[in-house]
Amino acid sequence: MKARRLRAQPQFEALRSSPSLARTEHFVLHGLALQPSAEHVADQMPALFPGEGPWLGAVTPKRWAKRAVTRNLIRRQIYGVGQAHVHALRMSMPQSVFLVRLKTAYGVEQFRSAASTVLRQAVRAELERLFARAAGLKQGRS
Repeated sequence: MKARRLRAQPQFEALRSSPSLARTEHFVLHGLALQPSAEHVADQMPALFPGEGPWLGAVTPKRWAKRAVTRNLIRRQIYGVGQAHVHALRMSMPQSVFLVRLKTAYGVEQFRSAASTVLRQAVRAELERLFARAAGLKQGRS
């Protein structure tokens, strides 16, 4: 099943206020379990995240990636890597929603081109580490 993408601002706000599951140098992964037992979830969350399936969102602010080409490259990598890993995370957190947020810029001196292969590989490797850390944390807690 393909992960559904977050679209509405209230969805992003709900996840940004949730605790982070994992961090790397440039990214933060937020997760929110939609369990009917939680009191605030019963009222608000079903309306924000209707239907079945995993949810995944990406935030790439202009502050940290000035060029649209770079933001789009990072966003595509987030959704590509996230699609492969979100199902593994859902095994330990059923009915969950995830948000990957870019928290610092990639160095312009290291990555001169806005959409280079080197940048693409660096982003992908770091996202793999981010999702692996989150999966390791969730398995360790169970």
